Amino acid sequence: MATGTTQPDFTRRRRGRRYRYVVTLLLFVALIGGWSWFWDYASGRAHATIDAWRAREAKAGRIYNCGSETIGGYPFRLEVECDKASAAFQSNQPPLELKTAHILAAVQVYDPTLLIAELTGPLTVADPGGAPKFEANWRLMQSSIRGTPAAPQRVSIVFEDPNLDRVGGAVRQTLVSAKHLELHGRIIEGSAASQPVIEAVLRFTGASAPAYAPSAVQPADADITAVLHGLSDFAPKPWADRFRDIQAAGGHIDITKARVAQGETIAVGSGKLTLNAQGRLEGQLTVTVTGVDAFLTEIGAQRAVQQSKPMDRLAGALDRLAPGLGDVARQQAGANIGFGLNLIGEPSTLENRPAVTLPLRFTDGAMFLGPIPLGNAPALF
Repeated sequence: MATGTTQPDFTRRRRGRRYRYVVTLLLFVALIGGWSWFWDYASGRAHATIDAWRAREAKAGRIYNCGSETIGGYPFRLEVECDKASAAFQSNQPPLELKTAHILAAVQVYDPTLLIAELTGPLTVADPGGAPKFEANWRLMQSSIRGTPAAPQRVSIVFEDPNLDRVGGAVRQTLVSAKHLELHGRIIEGSAASQPVIEAVLRFTGASAPAYAPSAVQPADADITAVLHGLSDFAPKPWADRFRDIQAAGGHIDITKARVAQGETIAVGSGKLTLNAQGRLEGQLTVTVTGVDAFLTEIGAQRAVQQSKPMDRLAGALDRLAPGLGDVARQQAGANIGFGLNLIGEPSTLENRPAVTLPLRFTDGAMFLGPIPLGNAPALF
């Protein structure tokens, strides 16, 4: 009798297991089907969003195109690949056109507000329809954007081994190169639509700009943080227009942290800068410098002081008293410039080394470290 009751129970349990297997399989198939439908829907929305963004940008004179475009990344990512990408900025003055070999942009399906992208160089800059004038290249370039196209919150761009060359003409000229370069920006107050306050960070190592000045040939490292006040919004527009808005609103640029190291020289500083009606910097930073003598030699400060207009006036007056006395004064002024800066500045220490604290002044874009002219910062608009 025991055998008679056990066999039906065993059969029922086996059928129950089969039923659970079938239900589990059906649920798994339904889940895969549902996720596939969702991914396909998200892919379609991505296409629509890209098309809408391109249409909106085109109205502002910025035309983006791909030689070929694909969307993939199933099952957990949405990846947009663009070969032979180009961007024509017709609203810029002057207009320009950018081209690059390949762009890969990706978002996680479960976190669509974080966009990660990689660009494959070279990137060329040219007049629309013309031959390239500049070419940028790198070993690796990655960027990330947090937020949405209409309301960005944070942007980061990282380059490994970047360089920028001037290629117009017969000879290629390296303008800027570095081992590592980072650019970060985030909104710390307000929003993209209303009164944004933007923090911008620039970091680089092993950077040189041989075409800019002899003093920029030696590689330098820097870590600079600035905060921009005075923007009404962060609508898409050229940066020259943003700086023009800051000037019109009476805004300013806070340099909250700056550290630059080159050879034996290290400088740290902070301060506040404004923009005049010509787009040139005005204001002052307080800078502490160690290795000041090496820095003055590197930038050719002796020659700058000897050839400055105040020195010309003084030398002329001395020559009228005694011919040749002006040249003696020039030589002495150049030879004693480092000693003079140490007398004018405030003695300090920086990273356990003797240093001097001095004002770095900007007057209509002209830069002066104490009384020493350093050149001119470019106009921002």
